[in-house]
Amino acid sequence: MVIKHGMNSGFSGRNYMLASSAVFRRQQFLIRSLGGYTDHPLQKRMQEVKSIGGPSVEADAENILRAITPTLDPSRHKGQAGKIAVIGGCREYTGAPYFAAISALKIVSSLLRLIYIWCRFVSCFLYKRCCSSHKSYSPELIVHPILEESYSVRDEDKRLISGKVLAEVHKWMERFDCLVVGPGLGRDPFLLDCVMEILKLARQSNVPIVVDGDGLFLVTNSLDLVSGYPLAVLTPNVNEYKRLVQKVLGCEVNDEDAHEQLLFLAKQIGGVTILRKGKSDLISDGDTVKSVSIYGSPRRCGGQGDILSGSVAVFVSWVRRLILAPDGDLNISPRNPTVLGCIAGSALLRKAASIAFKDKKRSTLTGDIIECLGRSLEDICPASR
Repeated sequence: MVIKHGMNSGFSGRNYMLASSAVFRRQQFLIRSLGGYTDHPLQKRMQEVKSIGGPSVEADAENILRAITPTLDPSRHKGQAGKIAVIGGCREYTGAPYFAAISALKIVSSLLRLIYIWCRFVSCFLYKRCCSSHKSYSPELIVHPILEESYSVRDEDKRLISGKVLAEVHKWMERFDCLVVGPGLGRDPFLLDCVMEILKLARQSNVPIVVDGDGLFLVTNSLDLVSGYPLAVLTPNVNEYKRLVQKVLGCEVNDEDAHEQLLFLAKQIGGVTILRKGKSDLISDGDTVKSVSIYGSPRRCGGQGDILSGSVAVFVSWVRRLILAPDGDLNISPRNPTVLGCIAGSALLRKAASIAFKDKKRSTLTGDIIECLGRSLEDICPASR
């Protein structure tokens, strides 16, 4: 059974922090020297976590990208490269869901230079007033204006509107290979309630979920939405990761034992995959820890997390299709599709950011990085192979 907040286990988050501190180790040494009591269960649990995860291993990201990227095949038709849906957007944030959706589209567009019939399907389920801008951003995106905020819905109509939103998404859910939930979502209570029901529906339908942005705010406060669901991916930045650690482990982030803490965090949430964004991206599903340290860009423009979430969704859907195929045999490690998808998405974003920075330097924007996604994938995995 998964313990939601990690505070009732024999190895609590606060004890976990003490176990890695020099003060605690000195205290234990003095107690042992005096023949007194030592917390053997705590020490045993700490050792178990370290032995399971071991040291973080740099992922062989480029070989993973090559292994999971589909080859060009003129016999394929529309939709066979996967179908991604993005749930997001609010009055203030219209760019984030667009960045996530267009990044997913661009990755496959890099494979579409000659074979136009092999295209992918990207849907955006957005806050209604975002939709006109997104339709003008790109005609390739299929935009569904269904989400509402509290101020535009009367209390007596909320149940009806929520039911209509869920019914609309339900019609499409079986077509999706992965959901991206959270880019630009905001924190409106009614909107979050609707998205909560969408997450439950996705889980019931066994659809992979990549949670980013305010989607992380939602699941951090409602861990049951993802707890114990191995097809869930969380992609927290520094502040989002801090809130997640405080909520689940009841302690502060420990950078000295970052790998073990991430491993334990993922395990406490029931084996979800967590991609901790940072100088090096750390990825864990509770069984292993991998890192991606490919040099990216010193220019930290906003929106890169949205590119990452869209990219991870594509690669997770590709890996899962390969694994589920009758003759699917991925001779790469690890085998978890969500971990592999995170490694591939992280590596591609970092390479694209590096290329964009070489050209634009200090003026690099998110759109510049998106335009380099296809080139980056082509450099690693040529279409003519």
